[in-house]
Amino acid sequence: MANTRAAIRYAKAILDIAQASNNTANVNQDMINIAEAVVESKELKVFLSNPIVKGSVKFAAISEIFTAAQAETKGLFQLLHVNSRFEILAEVATQFSVLFDELNNVGTATVTTAFPITSELESQVLAKIATFSNKKVTLKNTVDPSIIGGFVLRMGDKQYNASVKNRLQQLKREFSN
Repeated sequence: MANTRAAIRYAKAILDIAQASNNTANVNQDMINIAEAVVESKELKVFLSNPIVKGSVKFAAISEIFTAAQAETKGLFQLLHVNSRFEILAEVATQFSVLFDELNNVGTATVTTAFPITSELESQVLAKIATFSNKKVTLKNTVDPSIIGGFVLRMGDKQYNASVKNRLQQLKREFSN
């Protein structure tokens, strides 16, 4: 929990700096690249969280890996080096992207379906989202054959369950009462 709070603080600071230099979109792309790199590379994650490796070595390695990063992102690397907090780099990157999306009124919705989403179902889901959100939404599709049919929509703390599995469970409860 403490690392998450610290990551949010660092992300807010970098977002403020990026806004001041009118470079938020480029810095957000850096943060997406950093988060993906740490998730995809177990070695990088272990390296960043290893307390035995000196901060200067971590700083040099990260600077070398992300040579094309924006000046604001490189400033984050320097700040994490000075404060010995490289282990939260991926969290900072993730939190930055969340804050960036909030700033731009963009939301992410997860749609769980029994099969890959079709354009017809996508339009139905976007129509349902429009009833409770005025944000621009990007859909992320998760396939779960156990829901049998329909879809389960999650956006933020809201969920809309229009799955066959859910309806069958409701019928089962009604008949058992």
